[in-house]
Amino acid sequence: MREGLDQQLFVVAAYAAGVIATLALVAWSWLAMRAAEKRRDEVRRK
Repeated sequence: MREGLDQQLFVVAAYAAGVIATLALVAWSWLAMRAAEKRRDEVRRK
């Protein structure tokens, strides 16, 4: 019997990190877009 770390855990962790990072980037971009739209609307009103 060979003792070693299960590589599948690292694969799952890498996918989880990738999904979390992607969701964080989408949320950050969405918030930045809303802020830019708000600034644009304020400039148009003046």
